[in-house]
Amino acid sequence: MSFLKKRDLILNGNMYKVIVTLALPIMLNNFMQTVYNLTDTFFVSTIGDDAVAAMTLVWPVIFFMMSIGMGVSIAGTALISQYTGSDRLDDATDIAGQVVSFSFVFSLTLGIIGFFLAPSIVNWMGAEGDVYRYGVNFLSIMFLGLPTMFIFFAFQSIKQGQGDTFTPMLYGGASVILNIGLDALFIMVLGFGIRGAAIATVTARGIFSFIAIYRLFSPSGGIQLTRRHLNINPRVLRKLIKVGLPASIGQSTAAFGFIILNKFIISFGDSTMTAFGIGNRINSLILMPAMGIGNALATIVGQNLGADNVPRAKSAIKKSAILSTIVLALGGATIFMIADSVVGLFTDSKDVLSQGIFYLKLITSAIPLMGFFQIFVGTFQGSGHTKMAMVMMAGRLWLLRIPLILIFKNFTDLGTRSVWYAMILSNFIICLIGYGMYLTGKWERKIIKKRSI
Repeated sequence: MSFLKKRDLILNGNMYKVIVTLALPIMLNNFMQTVYNLTDTFFVSTIGDDAVAAMTLVWPVIFFMMSIGMGVSIAGTALISQYTGSDRLDDATDIAGQVVSFSFVFSLTLGIIGFFLAPSIVNWMGAEGDVYRYGVNFLSIMFLGLPTMFIFFAFQSIKQGQGDTFTPMLYGGASVILNIGLDALFIMVLGFGIRGAAIATVTARGIFSFIAIYRLFSPSGGIQLTRRHLNINPRVLRKLIKVGLPASIGQSTAAFGFIILNKFIISFGDSTMTAFGIGNRINSLILMPAMGIGNALATIVGQNLGADNVPRAKSAIKKSAILSTIVLALGGATIFMIADSVVGLFTDSKDVLSQGIFYLKLITSAIPLMGFFQIFVGTFQGSGHTKMAMVMMAGRLWLLRIPLILIFKNFTDLGTRSVWYAMILSNFIICLIGYGMYLTGKWERKIIKKRSI
């Protein structure tokens, strides 16, 4: 579908069709990424449970580093979608160029710093023995590959702002297929161990990041970059940072919260850490429709606010919530019934199996809450009111989940289950807070200024 036809669909088409058209490629991309994560976990599990525990332990660190700069990509989607809805392609292209330039420079800097700090970080997180060794090996290589991730995220944000979710899915899917093949080669054939998983990820993402950026310089009917757009433009960059900074704070503090959460979890033992990692990867399969709908909603809300059509943006939010709830309830019920068999695919440890099954059943029983969470975050990010999204993302962990874990751990006899119950309760409370912010109507004001005449 051409750029103009996609824009007309978003602004005027049947809303359920719009949501599905934009969300389905994102869901498929998330599904392929989840399949990769599960496959990656499978290959790493052939090394041993300690390798899985190490990868689970350090992943939030990688996400934290990525999150610091991801705010600019989120801001890019919001601004590009609103400029697109306002039919101001030149302004959208200026934004896109700054997103690419900032993402590359910032991620390269973070990657170099992170590479040298990797041993200290893994040690600070409490890892010992093989978990420490595996964690350092995996984390240091992933840090060096940060630019490949950031560049692809920039590409996704630019395309999503225009309403094109298909092309990122295509490239992301091809990257996943290559990644899986390289996992098998580096881990099973060449015996690189956990380093092989990291090298495979960086290599596959690097190849398709280069292809993605090349695509942005090619004629497409939408945004087409030139070298001029990559030059630092202080005016445009300030606008990006103003919108992106709260998103970065929200993303990074949430990611750091998960690092702290992992420190609590590993204090219960490596078995609990492994069970948490396995359960999260399985749970991510159910969550991908909600994540897809939430990401698509950001574009729909942004373009319709740009076109001054607030009622249509509200309609998109309501119908997205309905679709998300139905899909998550069905998926959660299915995984709940087969939890024993699914967790058993990843471990033969009785302790890991017992904890993983309980965690998975508990989290799937309340899975629709995560749908509402994604809807509110998508709404606030698409409207450019990233401070509201920041409250949702950071508040869930720092104001709710971590304090609840401390309360349950120190004042109840729940033991390892303290973490699981705190997760459910924090999700419920933050959804109530998100609904309250939505009712204020502040998100309805678009963040782009009218064109000067």
